[in-house]
Amino acid sequence: MSTRNPVKGKSSTTTDRRSTNYASSSTRPRVPSGSRERENERRSSATSSYVRNKPAGLVERHTEKREVRERETEIRRTRSPLKHSESRAQPRTKSERSRPDRDRERDRKTPDEPQAPWDPQARLVPHTTAPLASRISIPPLASTAPTTLQPTPLVQLSLEQQEQVIIEDLLFVFMGFEGQYIRFADSYNPHEEKDRLVGPHFRILPGLDPSLRDLTRSMLKMATHYIAVDTCVEVLSREEYGAVNHSLCAAVRRLLKDYLTLMAQLEHQMLTNDSFTLHVLNLHTKQTSHMLFQLYTTGVELLKANGILEDDGSESSEDEDDNLEGILESLREGGNVQLSSKKICKGGSVLGLITRRLATMSGDPAARELLTTLLREASKPYMAMLNEWLHHGGIRDPHSEFLIKEQKSIKRERLDQDYTDEYWEKRYTMRDALVPPQLEGVKDKVLLAGKYLNVVRECGGVDISKTVQDVPSSFDDARFLDNVNSAYDYANSSLFNLLLTTHQLPARLRSLKHYFFLDRSDFFTYFLELGASELKKPAKNVNIGKLQSLLDIVVRQPGSVAAEDPYKEDVKVQINVTGLTNWLMKIVTVTGLDQEAANAGSIFTPAANNAPTITDDSNITGFQALVFDYAMPFPLSLVVSRVTLTRYQLLFRYLLSLRHLETNLVECWGEQGKHTAWKHRSQNPRIELWKRRAWTLRARMLVFVQQLLYYCTAEVIEPNWVALMERLTEEGGERKTRDGQKRTVDELMQDHVDFLATCLKECMLTNSKLLRINNKIMSTCAMFATFTQSLSRYLITGDPELVARANAQAGASSAATNPSSRTPAPLASQRSSKSSPYVYDPQRVDKMFDMLGKYEENFARHLKILLDTLNYLAATETVVFLSLCARLACAGEGGMVSMAVEGFGV
Repeated sequence: MSTRNPVKGKSSTTTDRRSTNYASSSTRPRVPSGSRERENERRSSATSSYVRNKPAGLVERHTEKREVRERETEIRRTRSPLKHSESRAQPRTKSERSRPDRDRERDRKTPDEPQAPWDPQARLVPHTTAPLASRISIPPLASTAPTTLQPTPLVQLSLEQQEQVIIEDLLFVFMGFEGQYIRFADSYNPHEEKDRLVGPHFRILPGLDPSLRDLTRSMLKMATHYIAVDTCVEVLSREEYGAVNHSLCAAVRRLLKDYLTLMAQLEHQMLTNDSFTLHVLNLHTKQTSHMLFQLYTTGVELLKANGILEDDGSESSEDEDDNLEGILESLREGGNVQLSSKKICKGGSVLGLITRRLATMSGDPAARELLTTLLREASKPYMAMLNEWLHHGGIRDPHSEFLIKEQKSIKRERLDQDYTDEYWEKRYTMRDALVPPQLEGVKDKVLLAGKYLNVVRECGGVDISKTVQDVPSSFDDARFLDNVNSAYDYANSSLFNLLLTTHQLPARLRSLKHYFFLDRSDFFTYFLELGASELKKPAKNVNIGKLQSLLDIVVRQPGSVAAEDPYKEDVKVQINVTGLTNWLMKIVTVTGLDQEAANAGSIFTPAANNAPTITDDSNITGFQALVFDYAMPFPLSLVVSRVTLTRYQLLFRYLLSLRHLETNLVECWGEQGKHTAWKHRSQNPRIELWKRRAWTLRARMLVFVQQLLYYCTAEVIEPNWVALMERLTEEGGERKTRDGQKRTVDELMQDHVDFLATCLKECMLTNSKLLRINNKIMSTCAMFATFTQSLSRYLITGDPELVARANAQAGASSAATNPSSRTPAPLASQRSSKSSPYVYDPQRVDKMFDMLGKYEENFARHLKILLDTLNYLAATETVVFLSLCARLACAGEGGMVSMAVEGFGV
């Protein structure tokens, strides 16, 4: 009986005969066809006679050799592909895989010819960042094996034999290897990573019974899922995918180990149990197949989220920020910069993906239990980072997968130049894309708890070497939310005590109030008197060192408020060459894209541009440029940051301008009270009327400035200050809000910022229209006060009696200085006429009325505009302006002017 060739199905006898004829034809001369037939018949008869006549021992040895060859052939034919997995053949091209079997049959060498043994070699593949990834080369495809190793066709096997060989093949296929009758589809290339991640399709060699074929095909899905999951574990175990993915892969790897244990048990059943059928194998793998399906679908979602299976060009802003921060850090450290646009799903994103899938599969108990286990194991490194942040204030996140991002380039040493609150607002920020759903409701508490504790840790208040114990290690722990809340409360109270008790924040704020809000400022008045000669100079010529020395002398004067201040050494003198009005206009006119910067406080730096110029700051005096600076130590610099300190400086410069203008107007009143021209009662009634109008205008201006200064200090700053201090130090030390909740440090900082913002707004420093009107009124008042000496001169030249008296006094003083001079009369009269300082001008009175009328008109018109604007804003924004309107109306309507004029004796 002839056996059929496993590839073509033809008899091996025919093949051998054809091969023998092909081999012999190459070594003997060609003969005619008739002669060839006679030669074959002769050889056949000779061979038959030789076999019949040879000795019996030779026949037995020939039979024994034939049996040995048959056994070796059978062993090679039934050898498992697992034993050939040590080697890898070069991948076949698609043309080689699709070559027809007849071409391989044609190229196959004859058994009689010497052929090279099929000896595939295994080799080590290069290392990857996944430490547990396989380093053995992929086994060669079964279709590349020689024909002598091909199995017996299924059509020649009985139904029982088919079931046995299919069961054996399935056990190998379940472990990721090809079987004898079950092989990879031609479209699958095991050397392509994406093909292995998707999973291979299998093909069954023809000849299998239909009932067995259908059942086998339904079970092959598990093999596809196993190969895909195993490859997914190797890919996601690489370093760039983060600790959460690594922990998830470790959990999946343990499940795959249990899966391989099941395969060993099933193999034992196959070898020892005669009743082990394909149907029994299917029943034993049902539950495991469902588990692998869940792992496969979860892995596919992760791979899609990482852009491995599907190209997704969208990049999250968080990834771009992380890349930018990494580039900056690399540049600072002198390292190489590697630009990468690869999308990676890691950290909280992985936990969120598993959580959403768990919610989707909540109706499947087996899937819910599996996904719960995966979530628990994957969340362990994330929880370790969370506990380190909550209890130590530190971040151990080498793969940038935690929900909190730290920018190490922002350091606290730069707080004194930080005009944007970067240290507090930007050093630790939230990665919204990496927040797991379990932390969505408490993410703000998580951020604040770590920020608070980080400040306390930098001040030495937290022992970072102490190991955190008895804390939840997964999200399903019942103590998870309690852990976050308790850590938040502890961090909040620790920083509160550090600020209010250890570093005396209330005392610091009171010190700021003395220096910047001119509270009980006897020392400041003395400082202005001592430094008047220096402050009258242009700002660019002011000697700051001299002013600082004068301030140090003044604040150490016994009996003053500053002398008892323990923080007086922190006050420094500065000169700002930008005028107050222009500086404020740069702030209030920020719009559009710069509004975010305005809210952040960056526009509080004097270097801001693109704002309208209201005043000419090229020749401002030291009085207009004087400003105090204050050195605030850490961590108080978080509350009184450079931004908030700039707000203090704005209020200080505004109060100083009002105080300086009040001083000038008071000096103007003193000058008018002492000068003879103002005290003399002229015979000209127009001059007396002019003097009354000048006194009235000066009194109105003084009332305006004094009422505005009183409003800013007594009705704006002081009430808001009292409210702030009450919130800082409430009775019993319980720092709580009105609803009974504990107040946070962020609320304290916000209260402080709100206090300053309210003061700026109610002092009319945040409205551009009010700034323009107020600047025009104060400029008019300052010019009138400065013009007092000129007004006295005009008054003398407009009255003949005053001219005569002034010239007589000038001559008397000249004679008194030179009593021995003997000058001829003509020369004396000539010198006296040349040295006479005053000449009567009848037109001078008219000019005086015109000049005074312009001052009165400007002051009255701008004051009316200011009152109308304040009334409008009081109805639309804040009612506080109503009090200011009532006070300033006195300067506009003259209600108190008559009293002031009577007080001057007019």
